[in-house]
Amino acid sequence: METELTLLQAVKEGDRQAMRRLYERYVGYAMGTSLRYIPSRDDAQDVVQDAFVRVFTSIASFTYRGEGSLRSWISSIVVHRALDVLRDRGRLLIVGDEQLAAELPEADPPVEQLPPQRLTQLIAQLPDGYRTVLNLHVFEGLSHKDIARHLGIKPDTSASQYLRAKRMLARLIREELNIENRNFERK
Repeated sequence: METELTLLQAVKEGDRQAMRRLYERYVGYAMGTSLRYIPSRDDAQDVVQDAFVRVFTSIASFTYRGEGSLRSWISSIVVHRALDVLRDRGRLLIVGDEQLAAELPEADPPVEQLPPQRLTQLIAQLPDGYRTVLNLHVFEGLSHKDIARHLGIKPDTSASQYLRAKRMLARLIREELNIENRNFERK
């Protein structure tokens, strides 16, 4: 299999076949990333297409930092494009305290009992603000300070949105697994 560096060099040299290989290699990953933020498949595909246009127009300025860095860079472009779409559509709303349904147990439900695809579908059911903060923190590894900077909110707001997202997702998981609303101990 072609290394990321070899593929990147060929793309930077203008090799159209290499561009196609890069797209084919990372489009699935990019789509998965996009769907975490934009639940509509059609809208998520638009985000991915826009992201790849940005990838190809700015790849000359990309600095390779080792295997996996190209994929990470593509992912960050997809995330930023998804956030732009949410902002542009006025969908990036941060939900206030009064909109949190009910207090839920602190312990995590048995997530491992769900297939990854179903877990992704449950995450997609979260309000946009919750889902966005959860994704940025869990999947992108951003701190609440960094999330706050990206979204124009306070770090404490990011942390509380993350907690609310976790609690709502826990409720959805328990409902999915038909488990009573009780605390779970990690094994």
